[in-house]
Amino acid sequence: MSAPPANRPMQGLFNAPYLLLTLTALLWAGNMVLGRYIAGHVPPVTLAAMRWIGATAIILPFAWGQIQRDLPLIRRSFWMLVLLAATGISSFNAMSYHGLQYTQAVNGLLLQSTAPLLVGLWSFLLFRDRLSPGQIAGILTSLSGVVVIISQGSMDTLLHLTPNIGDMWILVALMIYAFYTTMLRKRPQLGPLSFLATIMAIGAVLLTPIALYELLNGGKVHFDAPTILTLAYVMVAPSLLAYLSFNRAVELVGANRSAPFLHLMPVFGTALAIIFLGEELAWYHFAGYALVICGIFLATRSGGKPPTGTGAPLA
Repeated sequence: MSAPPANRPMQGLFNAPYLLLTLTALLWAGNMVLGRYIAGHVPPVTLAAMRWIGATAIILPFAWGQIQRDLPLIRRSFWMLVLLAATGISSFNAMSYHGLQYTQAVNGLLLQSTAPLLVGLWSFLLFRDRLSPGQIAGILTSLSGVVVIISQGSMDTLLHLTPNIGDMWILVALMIYAFYTTMLRKRPQLGPLSFLATIMAIGAVLLTPIALYELLNGGKVHFDAPTILTLAYVMVAPSLLAYLSFNRAVELVGANRSAPFLHLMPVFGTALAIIFLGEELAWYHFAGYALVICGIFLATRSGGKPPTGTGAPLA
C-alpha cells in the first residue's frame, strides 16, 4: 500500500541518504557553535548532563518497546554498554564543551575532521587492521594540519609547547570519541532505538555526579533565553535527529560513503560561527584544514581498507 500523500515528503527524506548526511553535518556543526556561544552561561559538564538527560527523556517513550525486548541482552552486555556510554556520550561531550570555553568554535570544528583518521589509528592498535603506506601518509599529513591549527601557525608556540588549552581538550576528546567509534564493532546487537536510549541514559547517569560537583563548587546555570533555547536545541537536534538521520543514511549507503560527509561540519560551522559569534578566519585555519583534507584524500584513495567510522551508533 502506498504512503498517504501527507507522509510522502517524510518518506522521501527517510530514503534520501545524502540529504540526511548533509542535515546531520549541519546539526552537529550547530552543536559546536552553540557550545561555544553558551560558554559562561552553563558549566560544561552540567551542559553535557542536561543534554543527555533531556534527550533520554524524549527518546525513552519511543524506545521502550525495543528496550523491553532487548532487556536480557542489555543485562548480559552491560559493561560494554557502560564503556561505550562513558567514551562516546559522557567523556567526549563534556571535554568538548570544556574545550570550547577556551578556543574558537572554528578551531573545534576544524579539528573534528581528524576523527576518521584517529579511528584508523585505533583500529590498528586495537584490532590490528592494516594501514597501507598511503593511509599512514594521510594520517601524518592530517596530524600536521592539526599541529598548524593548535599552534596557530606559530613556530614559537610549537617550540615552547604552549598551544591553546581549549584545542588540546578537544583533540583529546576526539581521541576518546575515535576509540568509542572503533569499539562500535563490539556493540551488542540491540535495536537502534534501544541501543541509543541505553547509552544515552548510562551517559547521563555517569555525568550527573560530576555536574553536581561542578555546581556545588561555584558553577552556575543562567536560565536566560539563550540558555533555554540552546538546551532545547542540543537535547533534540544533535542528540536525536542527527544520530537517527546518520544511522538511517549508513543503513542505506554504508559507513564508507557516509563518513566523508562529516567534513561538511567545518563548512557549515565556520559560516555559523562567523554569523552568530563574530569569529574571524585566519590563514592558519585554511592551511590546517587544507592539510587535514589532503591527508584524508591520501588515506581514502590509497590501497587497503580506508579508516572508517563515525561517532553515531550504527543501526
